[in-house]
Amino acid sequence: MKLIYASLIGSLLSLSYLNAKASLVPPNAKAGECYAKVVIPAKYKTTQERILVQEASDKISIIPAKYEWISKKIEITPKSKKLIAIPASYKRIIENVEVKAPNRTWRRSLKRGAPPVSKELLVAAKIKGVDIVNTIPGTCYREYYTPEKYKTVTEEIVVEEEKEKQEIIPAKYETIEKVIEINPASKKTLTIPATYEFKEEKILVEKEKTVWKKGVNPAQKLNGATGEIMCLVKIPAKYKIVKKKIVKTPSTTKVIEVPAKTRTIKIKKLISEASSKTITIPAIKKRIEKKVIDSPSEFSWIKVGKNINEVWHYTGHQVCLAETPAQHRKITRVIKEKPSAIKEISIDPTYSIIKVKKLVEEAKEIKTPIDAVYKMVAKQEKVSDSYQSWERILCQTNMNKNVILKIQKALEAKEYNPGKADGVLGKGTRVAIDKFQRDNSLATGGITYETLKALKIEL
Repeated sequence: MKLIYASLIGSLLSLSYLNAKASLVPPNAKAGECYAKVVIPAKYKTTQERILVQEASDKISIIPAKYEWISKKIEITPKSKKLIAIPASYKRIIENVEVKAPNRTWRRSLKRGAPPVSKELLVAAKIKGVDIVNTIPGTCYREYYTPEKYKTVTEEIVVEEEKEKQEIIPAKYETIEKVIEINPASKKTLTIPATYEFKEEKILVEKEKTVWKKGVNPAQKLNGATGEIMCLVKIPAKYKIVKKKIVKTPSTTKVIEVPAKTRTIKIKKLISEASSKTITIPAIKKRIEKKVIDSPSEFSWIKVGKNINEVWHYTGHQVCLAETPAQHRKITRVIKEKPSAIKEISIDPTYSIIKVKKLVEEAKEIKTPIDAVYKMVAKQEKVSDSYQSWERILCQTNMNKNVILKIQKALEAKEYNPGKADGVLGKGTRVAIDKFQRDNSLATGGITYETLKALKIEL
């Protein structure tokens, strides 16, 4: 809640600031000109600042170390052991090896070349109790079924439901005579109309004035524009020719007495009002016989060779586990008779007299100071913030195809691509104008006269 309140206060302050910068209507405007609230960009000034480009440091010089040559006994090869490998001995044996494993496949029969059964059929057999895993090869199973059985039952059904009927008892009347007043006694006033004559007169209906009107279809509308385009328009005085009707002789009236009119008529008098009563018509029922399933059909897989009850019927599906025996082959194998061994022999070290360098004086380090390096850099400082202001702009009131064509050619000359130079203010031209304004710190939001001046266009 605090964040929302703070945001609202910030928005109100921003609006107050903008309202202080830009009035509700353009000041010092002239008739026939169009204006828009545009964004005046912030102004900057260039200042010079001294910045460090290279810090102070030290240059390090090295004086190398000093050495002398001396004779030294060096162990060339250390004491070691020589290992001699004694290879293993092998012998050949003949062995019977399985080259093809036995294959078990579920087929439609045990005949050679019988087709395999489908996965779905094998799953159906498994669900009905066939032991797929532990079945002995050469075993067959057949699928049998018992047909479903029906029974006849009697059921009472409603052929026509219970109904209600409404009986109307009409109202009762009697006829009587009655005298009624058709027209009451009254007075009739006759009007004798006045006579007139006509006269024409020119009258002023609206004085000459200037008014602010919103511009229609701005010449440009990009991000940053307020959308408030105002034109000061001069409206001439308006006159009207009025035909006046003048009374020549005034109207008068004459009063006449009119007697009342009566009439005798026959009317109906209500004795008893209309009423209704509800009559119930009972439902109509009927007894019918219908067949329903007493016991559903059943399926079962039975091993071939077992006795089958006559209620079971063969479906024609059969699965058999056929086995292809394994294949063997005699091969000669080489096996290890005696393992390999290692024989160890001791070897004495060897030496040599060589000349080596001995350190006499270590290397030295000398540091030389290097001053810091500075550079003057140009910086942009903001002098004033951006704000909104009324500026004279182009709109349909004061712009034509020739003006747009001049703008497009001027943008091309300054290497801003406005698209095809056709005198039409399209998207490419609007984008090019906005980029030119931003690159040159001009007001954005409309084609201002400041922009036309920067493009060197005269209207």
